[in-house]
Amino acid sequence: MAFEALDELLDETLRLPIGGRTYTVPAPSAEVGLRTQALINAAATAADGGKVDEQVLGDAAERDLYRDVLGPAHDEMVTDGVTWPALKHSAITAMVWIAQDKAAAETFWNAAGDPNRLAPNREARRARSGAAKSTPSRGSTSGTSTRQAPTPAKPKQARTRR
Repeated sequence: MAFEALDELLDETLRLPIGGRTYTVPAPSAEVGLRTQALINAAATAADGGKVDEQVLGDAAERDLYRDVLGPAHDEMVTDGVTWPALKHSAITAMVWIAQDKAAAETFWNAAGDPNRLAPNREARRARSGAAKSTPSRGSTSGTSTRQAPTPAKPKQARTRR
């Protein structure tokens, strides 16, 4: 078995429909892809309260990241008068595509970037996974068990003869 040409195997474009027109975002260069990955990793680290590499954020701030991730679609959107929220959503969708994959980008796009719409609610997740309908109560995690006190013996009653 021989390797097939990669450009024939991969669909290296992202098609974003806005206002009756579809904008095609080409795959970014390796440099833009690596920079986007580094920026997203830095943002995730910062969101988790970790220490962020200031140079990564500084480099991203120096360049027009939205223009880089959208490629020629950026200028087409600006020329067509696309609104700022639509351009921003398109750029962030492209960043998700670059950092993860097309399926994740599509999920982000279709949720309009709303985190509450990104993941299904708990009930829907449980229904899909076949998980239990309720959570059983937790037992003790102290590692010790408590012995039950013996029940006191009932005093014997004297029998009376009849």
